[in-house]
Amino acid sequence: MKKILLLGGSAQQVVAIESAKRLGYYTVLCDYLPDNPGQYHADVFHQVSTTDKEAVLEVAVNEKIDGILAYASDPAAPTAAYVAEKLGLPGNPYKSVKILCNKDLFRKFLAEHGFCTPKAKGYGSIADAEYDLKSGLFSFPVIVKPVDSSGSKGVSRINSTDEVEEKLEYAMSFSRSKRIIIEEWVEKYGYQIAGDGLSIDGKLVFRYFANDHFDPKCVNPFVPISASFPYNMPEDVQTKIHDTIQRLLTELGMRTCTYNFDMRIDKDYNVYLMEVAPRDGGNYIPDVIRYATGVDLVECSVKAAMGDPIELPADHDPKGFWSYYAVHSYKDGVLDEVKVRDDVKPMIIENHLIKHPGDHIEAFRGANSTLGCFVMKFNSMDQMLHMMDHSEDWINAKNRK
Repeated sequence: MKKILLLGGSAQQVVAIESAKRLGYYTVLCDYLPDNPGQYHADVFHQVSTTDKEAVLEVAVNEKIDGILAYASDPAAPTAAYVAEKLGLPGNPYKSVKILCNKDLFRKFLAEHGFCTPKAKGYGSIADAEYDLKSGLFSFPVIVKPVDSSGSKGVSRINSTDEVEEKLEYAMSFSRSKRIIIEEWVEKYGYQIAGDGLSIDGKLVFRYFANDHFDPKCVNPFVPISASFPYNMPEDVQTKIHDTIQRLLTELGMRTCTYNFDMRIDKDYNVYLMEVAPRDGGNYIPDVIRYATGVDLVECSVKAAMGDPIELPADHDPKGFWSYYAVHSYKDGVLDEVKVRDDVKPMIIENHLIKHPGDHIEAFRGANSTLGCFVMKFNSMDQMLHMMDHSEDWINAKNRK
C-alpha cells in the first residue's frame, strides 16, 4: 500500500485524509496540535509542526512515504515542496512554491516579470515601514499584511498616518517570520475574484472562478465571508484571467498542482493576481466546486501528490448557483444560537458549524475565527449575490448577554 504524508489535521483538512484512504493510500499525518481531529482518521499520527521542514523530512524518511500533501494550507505548502524535492517525490519546485506562499517574494516576482501588481515593499522592521509610510513613499490608502499568514489574518487597510503604528504592529503579530508587506490599494471593478484550479504538467486544465463577498461590519472587513459561483463577468474577461494565471504558472515552472485564487480586475480589465496559492481553497470551496462541476479537487490534489494520473469528468461545465458562507460573529462572547430564517434552511446543502450554544466565540478577524461554514445552493445569480451581500437579512449569530 502506497503511503501519503498529509500536513495538517484540522476539521477542514479531514476531507483530504478521508479522500486518500478512499483511494487506497496508507495515511500518515503531521500536526503540531495534540487535539487535532485528523489524527482519528489517519492511520498514523506524528505530533510535528507542519512548518518544521527538517522534522517533517525526518518523518517522511522514517515512514518511507510515496507522496506528501499540504491540503488547504499555505504555511505547510513550502514544507511539502521541500520534502518532495529532497526525496525525489512528485511535487512542484520548492523555490516556486516559496514565492507563491510569501507575499513579498510574490509581489517582487510579479513586478520583475511584467504582471500588473500594486506598488509594494516588504519589511522586517516596523520602524522602517513606519518611516516609509510617513515620508510619502506610498500613497494612502495602503494594505498591510503579514507576508506568510493565510485566511486574511492580520490584514488591515491604513488610510492615514494616524493609523500607521497600530496596524503595522497588528500585521507583524501574525507573521511567523516577523515580516510584513505594504501594498498600495487596488481599486477593483466588480467583485474580487476567488476560486480554485488545477494544472497538469504545467497546463491550467481546469479553473472555476467565484465572486468574493465581504461584511463591512466585521472587525476585519477584509476577510471573505463567502465565495459565490459562478463569477458574474463575461467569458472573455474570464479567459483573460485564465491566460494571466497560465503565464504565471509557466514562468514558475509549476507542474501538477491544485490552486486557490485571489484576484482583482480594474475598470480596464487589467488582471491583478493578489494571491495564487499552490493548494486547494479552504472553507469547503472544493465541495462547492464538486457540486457545480463534478470535479473533485480534493481527489485531484491527493493524486497529484502521489504522481498518479488525473482524469477530469467528460462533462464538467458548471451547473447551478453555489456558495460557501462563513458563519461569523461581530464580537467576542459566548454563543447563544445561530438563527437562520426558515425559508433559507433548504438552501443549506452542507452544515459544517463547529461552534455550538455555550461555546466561547471570537469576533471575525480571520478564517480561524469562523463559527463554521455552510455550503449553499440558490435558484439564480441575482438571489445568490443578494443573499451573500446581505447575509444579515437571513442569519444571526447571537451572543449571550
